[in-house]
Amino acid sequence: MLKNSTGRSLPLDLLHSTQSKQLMISWTRGTSLTSPVLKDTKSMGNASGLAVITVMLVTTCLMSLVIVLCWHKNIFLAICFILFFGSIEALYFSASLIKFREGAWVPIALSFIFLMVMYVWHYGTFKKYEFDVQNKVSINWLLSLGPTLGIVRVRGIGLIHTELVSGIPAIFSHFVTNLPAFHQVVVFLCIKSVPVPHVRPDERFLVGRVGPKEYRLYRCIARYGYRDVHKDDMEFEKDLVCSIAEFIRSDKPESNIRLEKLEDDEKLTVVGTSSSNLDGIRLSVDEADFAEIASTSELKEIRPTTEKVRKRVRFVVPESPRIDRDAVDELQELMEAREAGMAFILGHSYVKAKRGSSLMKKLVINFGYDFLRRNFRGPSHALSIPHASTLEVGMVYHV
Repeated sequence: MLKNSTGRSLPLDLLHSTQSKQLMISWTRGTSLTSPVLKDTKSMGNASGLAVITVMLVTTCLMSLVIVLCWHKNIFLAICFILFFGSIEALYFSASLIKFREGAWVPIALSFIFLMVMYVWHYGTFKKYEFDVQNKVSINWLLSLGPTLGIVRVRGIGLIHTELVSGIPAIFSHFVTNLPAFHQVVVFLCIKSVPVPHVRPDERFLVGRVGPKEYRLYRCIARYGYRDVHKDDMEFEKDLVCSIAEFIRSDKPESNIRLEKLEDDEKLTVVGTSSSNLDGIRLSVDEADFAEIASTSELKEIRPTTEKVRKRVRFVVPESPRIDRDAVDELQELMEAREAGMAFILGHSYVKAKRGSSLMKKLVINFGYDFLRRNFRGPSHALSIPHASTLEVGMVYHV
């Protein structure tokens, strides 16, 4: 109990509630609901005004490029567009710059920070890709190993993810020189995003060989537009195996197929998905105790497998054109490898600045890019890969 100026006693809870109300009233009268950087609503208006008018001005400039490059209109029309709308927006932009010290500096500071983050990420990614290109394995090294690559070839398909569209990635040589075995069928898979909304299903895959036929090395480039939806892992595996099988069936010098030539004289065949190519090879997977290649005209049992019930993989081959014996053997080996399972080999790179680099480069690569790589999400296709079949191969990149 406390006493006031008149000598009357007051309870403690009433005293605390009275002081709390006075403090709340004084705080609401003396301060405003703004951030510490933008002290009043006027500063917030200046900051938002500069951000909005900058977006409008940049959009007008980009729209003029769309008129010329995408719509293929006359350049005079683009100049008139940017002069009319750009002059109006430039007046508002200059008026917002006058308020730079009164809050308009905040969006500029934020944009500078985001620009530095994007630059560090782009610089580190470019240096990593440059290291991959400079250290890719030559085809002569591969030919010197022989058909077995100098190691034991086990059953199954080894799917190596790489960003290279030609050549053999250094991660593959790093793997085979440290482990004594690899899969009987090796596929170098590259997933590329192309600057178009959609890629037609009949132009989804580019498939080719790496080395002679007996090596069983293939390259596959899967192309997606920026609005295409990636399929789940099971459907993608089916389309991938069917595209390789269709490439094997149509791999003839006299065949009328579309080819695309890469920088290292590698020729890739344009192959669609299994749903788009109705006249091509289709994959059938069911439960059985034997494996076979199925044709529309006949079924031939190749040989029995293990006695226990397992998944049977078979290719449904069209009647014409007839395929030769070498292609049948190659399809049989691909079918057996698919039955054994598919392993996804991902490269886990540690990017470090090489000796003799400048202090700025060491800060950007060793700290900035390394922090972004560890905290940013990986590529979208890596999220759908089953973890039970994934193998990460670590490698240090000195850029």
